[in-house]
Amino acid sequence: MIDVNDLRKGVTFELDGNLYKVLEYEHHKPGRGKATIRVKARDLRTGATLEKTFISGDRVQDIRLDYHNVQFLYFDGSLYHFMDTDTYDQPAIPAEVIGENAGYLKEGLELKLTFYNGEPIDIELPVTVDLVVTEAEVAVRGDTATGVTKRVTTETGLQVQVPNFVEVGDRIRIDTRSGAYVTRV
Repeated sequence: MIDVNDLRKGVTFELDGNLYKVLEYEHHKPGRGKATIRVKARDLRTGATLEKTFISGDRVQDIRLDYHNVQFLYFDGSLYHFMDTDTYDQPAIPAEVIGENAGYLKEGLELKLTFYNGEPIDIELPVTVDLVVTEAEVAVRGDTATGVTKRVTTETGLQVQVPNFVEVGDRIRIDTRSGAYVTRV
């Protein structure tokens, strides 16, 4: 059991038989009374989000997770398939669990897969991913005192705001934590 004051972004815990990963954490201490901890968490099995308020001193069940280095193979319409680089096992994860991280997955990408009791439940992406631009809208030149940006679509379907000089066919580096453009590669 862990105290709810120890919950931070990225911590995984069990509540009412479901596994949750903390997405946002807020600690609020009023003038009187006990502190409250507001948590926005994602259910690792269904992908649904939960907003829960705990009172300071509450406890939740911590869990033990295993991590394996895997390589992304393909998406078949409902499941994302990976290959363990050590054992060559091929676990699959439902699309609901991957969620918005799907835009960063391209064939051959190496990442970490999180397991709970032998069941794959979550992915941990690398900090940056290199993707090829497949579509770029025409940016209108105007006030160049500020950075002129335009929206592009990458090979995985991810849309990103980039500087005006990025063109179709360019390889760009994207930060997976924020979804922001980093540099042209």
